[in-house]
Amino acid sequence: MRAFKPILLTTILAIAASSALSQAPNRKTTPGATKAGQTTGKTVRKHRIAEESPIALAEAAIEKQDYATAEKLLRQVIAEKPTDFQAWFDLGFVLNATGNTQQAIDAYRKSVSANPNVFESNLNLGLLLAKTGSPDAEKHLRAATQLKPTTRQQDGWAHAWLSLGHVIEKTNPHGAIEAFRAAANFAPKDPEPHLSAGLVLEQQKQFNAAEAEYKAATALDPKSPEALAGLVNIYTQTGRMPEAEAALRKYIAVDPQNASAHIQLGRVLALLGKTEEAATELQTGLKLSPGNVDATRQLAALLIDTKKHAEAENLLRPLLQVSPNDASLHHELGRALLYGRKFAEAQQEFLAAIKLKPDLGEAYGDLAIAANEEKNYPLTIRALDERAKYLEESPATYFLRATAYDHLRNAKQAVENYRRFLQVANGKFPDQEWQARHRLIAIDPKN
Repeated sequence: MRAFKPILLTTILAIAASSALSQAPNRKTTPGATKAGQTTGKTVRKHRIAEESPIALAEAAIEKQDYATAEKLLRQVIAEKPTDFQAWFDLGFVLNATGNTQQAIDAYRKSVSANPNVFESNLNLGLLLAKTGSPDAEKHLRAATQLKPTTRQQDGWAHAWLSLGHVIEKTNPHGAIEAFRAAANFAPKDPEPHLSAGLVLEQQKQFNAAEAEYKAATALDPKSPEALAGLVNIYTQTGRMPEAEAALRKYIAVDPQNASAHIQLGRVLALLGKTEEAATELQTGLKLSPGNVDATRQLAALLIDTKKHAEAENLLRPLLQVSPNDASLHHELGRALLYGRKFAEAQQEFLAAIKLKPDLGEAYGDLAIAANEEKNYPLTIRALDERAKYLEESPATYFLRATAYDHLRNAKQAVENYRRFLQVANGKFPDQEWQARHRLIAIDPKN
């Protein structure tokens, strides 16, 4: 499944593409489905082959998977008639079935050389060349799209166009999209061409067009996890979180054990401000995938926001044992301890974070709060002054600095910061503004 990073669809389509291009092409002529490099009906020949002819006997042996007998008979035919395209075609199938890929390619090349106008020979050769990464795979797959399959023509053309699209999607994205759309025209009930086109369009940042392809796939298969994952990626990349939530819920209904989907839903819900629901989804995801460090940290942050400080602490401490030099982890644990009113422990975590990352401005602000609660006013002031080197001052920092100086009986600095606080508070902090005015009356000689 494609990892949600957007990331669950990229992996699925890559596997599908690999499957479409790498499965052993059936010696029979028409693909049974666009997902498999296989065909279903026997090759139609220019003339009727006698039932006891070597090729007929070889094909009977192939049906029984007696490849040794089939190869022997086919090589006898080729020895007598080196330009027999049908014998080379059947030999290509035998060699591929027995794991002799390069020899199979050589046999298919000779079949195409003997008769370049056979759809099935070009298709199977193109598929094997794609499997081995040969640059001329495109040539033969493109040739197949212009030839007429012997049977089930719509399926055959769909298979050829889809395979061509996968071969060129990295080097010629526009051409790949056109190929996938051609495949969709020949296989209107198959969602895979739409999924493949959607992925390439998404990679090209053509989000509206990609969304349309994914929606076309869901119309054909409403429970398609690949299509739903594609829509989730589009919605999250374009900031459409309510739609991302809806698509993720549909996805989870299809695949409830998918940890990544639950984690991604938790992240989306957090962005939507649905904190409790977000925490629940992250917890579900972590039960399914306990080793996800990022999700654990995100869950801890949500637990702090919902005042479940002890639970957050329990999640973060094991992570720190594994990564003791992670400054942000020390900071996060410090926040859990701070809001859990364990001020002395919180102070130590903030100091550890700052030691590891001296420019972590937010940690200085939190350290000032913890130090103030511990009545360590000199440390409070030092932390606030360090914070000011990295972050802008705020009403809260002016007020906290003023009260710290006030406790230290430094009236001059206390008055200066109380005044700065009142200048920027703008009535948003009525209790603190009342306190600041009354302290100014008490300690400012100008009042």
